[in-house]
Amino acid sequence: MELDKVNGLVDTILDEIKTTSASDITRQSKIKRSAGQMASAQARKHNDPLYKRMIYFKDQYYKFREKVHQKYGPRVRSKARR
Repeated sequence: MELDKVNGLVDTILDEIKTTSASDITRQSKIKRSAGQMASAQARKHNDPLYKRMIYFKDQYYKFREKVHQKYGPRVRSKARR
């Protein structure tokens, strides 16, 4: 009885995995993600205090991440489009 439930769940999960594809990601979302990663890398490279606070305060991580992306975003956006 339990094995049937588990098999059913496994089949459902595998079916969901099959329906997703890489083509669902748009160009704009790729650029946005890339710019965010590059902004964090620039902040780390420049020893930015916002980046240090972002890493140290996990509960406020998203707030500080947004500030870092606002600060470094314009600089790296053109690089992210390449």
